[in-house]
Amino acid sequence: MRLDGFGIMVNDMGTMIRFYRDVLGFEIKENEDAQNVYLIKDNTLFMLYPRKSFEKMVNRKFDYPGGVNGHYEIALYVDTFGEVDSEYEKAVAKGAQPILPPTDEPWGQRTCYIADPEGNLIEIGSFNRPFEQRQG
Repeated sequence: MRLDGFGIMVNDMGTMIRFYRDVLGFEIKENEDAQNVYLIKDNTLFMLYPRKSFEKMVNRKFDYPGGVNGHYEIALYVDTFGEVDSEYEKAVAKGAQPILPPTDEPWGQRTCYIADPEGNLIEIGSFNRPFEQRQG
């Protein structure tokens, strides 16, 4: 088995499309009333599914976390420490909820956290080297 992508069950599709497109720069071409959103971001499939539609499809009801939640995070990488700071500031200025300002971690990473409009955590981090060299 290979990882193909990941999806987020969303309550308000329009708000989430605007956030990921306008705040984080994801290439989303669907309209705000789209039933499902599929896109590729850096060779990873990223999907937004309306909660109610998914529940109807599988004929099952689910519980969803409320507010800012630690259920999972989406990790975004930038090449330099300076980009962590600037991307954090840009995202917050465009409406992302600040969670943790840029911080130098003891393991050598500079990282910060924001949340999307439905409380999902998003990390922006760097080891101050290009993505391809991040684990070397």
